Order: sequence, then C-alpha cells, then structure tokens
Amino acid sequence: MDQSSARLEEFPERGLSWAKEQFETVLSQTEDYVRQKPGQSLLYAFIVGYILNRLPIGRIVGGLLRLLAVALKPAILIYGATKLYRSTQEEET
Repeated sequence: MDQSSARLEEFPERGLSWAKEQFETVLSQTEDYVRQKPGQSLLYAFIVGYILNRLPIGRIVGGLLRLLAVALKPAILIYGATKLYRSTQEEET
C-alpha cells in the first residue's frame, strides 16, 4: 500500500515537470522558427489574430466553464470518496 500511495503522490509532480519540459521545448522551437522566418511568422500571427477576433471567444469560454462546472461535481465526489476510503483503511491498520 505504501509504494502505490508513494507513486500516486509523485504522479502530479512528474506530470508537472513533464508538462514544463514540453512547454519549454515548444517555446524554444517557436523562437528558432521565428528567428529563421520572421516575415512568415508575422503573417501567421496576423492570420491567427484575425481568426480569433472573428470567433465568439466569450461564448466558447463560457461554454467551457459551464461544462467544467458540471464535470467538477462528480470529480469532487470521487475525490472525497477516495479520501474517505483511504482514511478508513488507515484506521483499520
């Protein structure tokens, strides 16, 4: 039990470090690309900016937040149930 709980405790830390490494890799690749092709990068930035300006970003973000609020309730319930289960298992030992 101790080894599996130790692995579970390390999982978020490893995930965070992996995500940080991936973000730094993408950022360095993007910097290299922009330095190699500044004109094309500027054109891409204007196109993406225009598309984002035309999209209903407020409605999209609002919909995602509502979806998150609906999905968060069961996630909290499951988290609480696992904590309760762990505490009862610890009391038995």
